[in-house]
Amino acid sequence: MTKVNPFEDTLCRLKALTKHCKDKAVRFNEKDLELLSAPKRILIVNFPVKMKDGSVKIINGYRVQYNDARGPTKGGIRFHPHVDIEEVKALALWMTLKTAVLDLPYGGAKGGITIDPKSTSNEDIEKISREFIRQIHNFVGPTKDIPAPDVYTNPQVMAWMLDEYEKIKGEKAPGMITGKPLELGGSKGRDVATAQGAAYIFREAADEYDLSANATVAVQGFGNAGMHIARILSEWGYRVVALSDSKGGIYNDAGFNIEEVAEFKEKKGSLVDFPKAKKITNEELLLLNVDVLVPAALENQITKENAANVKAKLVLEVANGPVTSEADAILHKNDIVVVPDILANAGGVTVSYFEWVQNNSGYYWEEKEVLEKLEKKMVAAFKEVHELVKKLDIDHRTAAYILAINRIVEAEKKRGNLTAEEKVK
Repeated sequence: MTKVNPFEDTLCRLKALTKHCKDKAVRFNEKDLELLSAPKRILIVNFPVKMKDGSVKIINGYRVQYNDARGPTKGGIRFHPHVDIEEVKALALWMTLKTAVLDLPYGGAKGGITIDPKSTSNEDIEKISREFIRQIHNFVGPTKDIPAPDVYTNPQVMAWMLDEYEKIKGEKAPGMITGKPLELGGSKGRDVATAQGAAYIFREAADEYDLSANATVAVQGFGNAGMHIARILSEWGYRVVALSDSKGGIYNDAGFNIEEVAEFKEKKGSLVDFPKAKKITNEELLLLNVDVLVPAALENQITKENAANVKAKLVLEVANGPVTSEADAILHKNDIVVVPDILANAGGVTVSYFEWVQNNSGYYWEEKEVLEKLEKKMVAAFKEVHELVKKLDIDHRTAAYILAINRIVEAEKKRGNLTAEEKVK
């Protein structure tokens, strides 16, 4: 499959928005879009770490702070062997758009460290996590840039990073990072937030597009978000017939008991040998004849090479950037509804925002309250996006981009960074 540069691909999407600049609902022009063509700040750090086996490794780390017009930047840190600066730039841009779609008082950022956590000991991961914070501590903090978990990072990694930051600063600062353990100021509901938020969005989309209560679902990716979205949709009565992880996938037309699959994976390390299921590849899963396809793994999964063969009626992007811009056009032409990542998977950053609010106030909410607030935010965002879809006769991604960029540009204009159309009276 052809490798797609996710950042350049997203810039193509931004450029495509210029044809909508004359619509009344659009409050930006072609010149305004230039502001989002490059990040505000890029940090690239390279540092040595003495590993558990006595060797010394040079670790490459990145933090991209894309735009902060609406507030401090916000975004996760991923550990992955293929992380590079182009990927992190794309993720930071998506996060900038995502926080704006949900109307959160944030800008967007993202971080990454190029390591393979599966072949790295916990002791070494802790050393790398702490050293990364030592490298970037002057550029992050509760009012500057607030990291969070992402691919292959978790509450424990956030705890190490928080602890290192507080040691350096000599003060408690729980709001400098989110996705923390509850014991260190984490929020209840954060572990399921991405999937729960996506489920609320899916429910609204299913109502709009008349998906039956027994619709079939295929979920690519069985990490935290993929596992939980599969579980939630199964509990809601949908038939989850296909699942996969990085080693391969499984299919059963009768549907899966997600708890059983999760227990099997916990025990065996993968779900590919789950009994009473047909083995399939990740590529085959994307092309199954199902009602709903949920890419919940990595970016660039549906491209111009396989998009024409996607048979789902609705694609719910729980992963970041799983559909390329060229694939988007093909899916749209084939009347497949794509609910974009910057809307569908925004539950994680929304509950991260709630965590930050709780840290700043010192008052913590019960899970029921967190999820009620999450539902309200997600439903409101879907309705705003869908209203633009109907008003301008466009797809959901274009609508979400327009909504987000309207808000970012308005903030920049109020700051005086862009030319406002109205004179100050």
